Amino acid sequence: MSEHDDEPAGKAYDHRLMRRLLGYLRPYRTEVAAAVAVVLVDAVMQLAGPWLTMQAVDNGIRHHDLGYLDRVAVLYLSVLLVSFGLGYLQTQLMQNVGQRIMMDLRMGLFRHLQRLPVAFFDRHPVGRLLTRVTSDVDVLNELFTAGVVAIFGDLFTLLGILIAMSRINLELMAVSFSVLPLIAVVTLTFRVRVRRSFRDIRTQLARLNAYLNENLSGMSTVQILNRERRNFEGFRGINAGHRDANLRAVHYHALFFPVLELVGALAVSLIVWYGGRQVMWTGITLGTLVAFIQYTQRFFRPISDLSEKYNILQQAMASSERIFDLLDTPAGPEIPALEPMAVPAATRPGERLEGRVEFEHVWFAYAGEDWVLRDVSLSVAPGERVALVGATGSGKTTLASLLMGFYAPQRGTIRVDGRPLAEWDLRALRRQIGFVLQDVFLFSGTIAGNLRFGDPSLGDAELERAAREVHAHEVIARLQDGYRAQVRERGATLSLGERQLLAFARALACDPRLLLLDEATSSVDTHTEVLLQEALRRLMEGRSSIVIAHRLSTIQDVDRIVVMHRGRVRECGTHAELLALRGIYYRLYQLQFVDRPGAARPEGPPQLDGATLDSHFVDTPVRLA
Repeated sequence: MSEHDDEPAGKAYDHRLMRRLLGYLRPYRTEVAAAVAVVLVDAVMQLAGPWLTMQAVDNGIRHHDLGYLDRVAVLYLSVLLVSFGLGYLQTQLMQNVGQRIMMDLRMGLFRHLQRLPVAFFDRHPVGRLLTRVTSDVDVLNELFTAGVVAIFGDLFTLLGILIAMSRINLELMAVSFSVLPLIAVVTLTFRVRVRRSFRDIRTQLARLNAYLNENLSGMSTVQILNRERRNFEGFRGINAGHRDANLRAVHYHALFFPVLELVGALAVSLIVWYGGRQVMWTGITLGTLVAFIQYTQRFFRPISDLSEKYNILQQAMASSERIFDLLDTPAGPEIPALEPMAVPAATRPGERLEGRVEFEHVWFAYAGEDWVLRDVSLSVAPGERVALVGATGSGKTTLASLLMGFYAPQRGTIRVDGRPLAEWDLRALRRQIGFVLQDVFLFSGTIAGNLRFGDPSLGDAELERAAREVHAHEVIARLQDGYRAQVRERGATLSLGERQLLAFARALACDPRLLLLDEATSSVDTHTEVLLQEALRRLMEGRSSIVIAHRLSTIQDVDRIVVMHRGRVRECGTHAELLALRGIYYRLYQLQFVDRPGAARPEGPPQLDGATLDSHFVDTPVRLA
């Protein structure tokens, strides 16, 4: 089953969802009340047409009274002009309300998405979330602009027609309504079929958006691996599924509305047949018959409109169920609200972190009990520089993610300055942490805008000072507009090394008290690495620093190196102490330097492959210097 096949079928009408939807109308109740009043007046105007026609036939044409006929014609024209004005006013009012509600919904969704833990985005494709914020909200806009208010007009029109027809002739009314059982059968059949087709359309659209987002984001990989033809065929299949789902809905609409028109025509023919006989034999006026024909035709128009409103309601129920399911996803106690809130005393502006970090018997798994971290205990003193090394998958990056509050450990406690992480306001804490990832993300905008992303109040001088400190100023100065140069999405026009230098400058600009560097020098050349190491040494002075690295040459002068393997701390000490232990770190060092000509390396076996290293990790006990 595809990840998009779990779209809930939902109910045709869910009063709980509708109550929540109508809550978005509350701030605009004045405009909605005005629109309802306009719709009701317009419905009265619509009822006046057949009555005026009856008067014109019976009292004007029948008696050859041209003056009376002229007056009725002017009155009829006036009714049409008033109806036009009322229709324009109703559209303006409800479209205005609909657009504002769409903005409110999208703001609420985007606000909530920013509060959700990173684990949520691990499980949900971005394309699917985009469908919620764009297409699903558009469906609700149609409900608010063409459904909620217009339904009052349709119902009032039907009620008015029933009253008018009953007062004119009950027998003709009974003939007209003899086709209602047929209408009920057609409508119920259409309901069942179109409900299923709408669900299929939403599912296929979510698949389409997810596939597009994934393939466009990874286009370079697609082209490198010559996947264009296969991915095109995959897109063809998904696109064809979306087309077929829409064509099924079109098929049902193409059948339903002509059948409804046919039933309406059948009702009119019955009235002409029966009413014509009454005109000839029982003496009802021709104007009465003409008015009845017009009322019958107008009676089926609101029924057709109500059927269309039911389609809108079906789509809105499905979309609102998905939207509210997303809004009801718990953000978790560790995720801060975006609204203004009281900041704990220890995290108010002006207060500075000491930089003490403690992991106490931490266990963590992304799913079930597939533990990534196993009983990890580790501390970083204020101002201490600690490096985390180990094989891929040993849990180094997971430790950093836990410290940033992206995830919460299943067991154990993480403390910052002696306080459990759960008690911190993460916004205030993150403002004092500089986190540089291996995969740098730059946003569209300017270089300066990206550098002050963490603090919009930073001045140009502060940005330039931070950029010079990490040797990013030279890169920026080469750009045509310098700090005002435009950055494309994800920094596509910059090299990996240039993006990492900008990420360093962005972190430094906020003057963090704690540094987290996750493979932060992995994409720079040798010359840039030398410059960056010099900048890092100055940067880490007086700051607590946790450096995650595979390249051991970048962390030899830190205060302490922690070696991890399979989620456990296996060794701990300085570079020299760990080499002297001739343990895991010693083997890692050998693997990295054994093939580099002229590189200084400890004595030992000529080389070790990955399998030999992993075997050694399994058999080596914990050794702490």
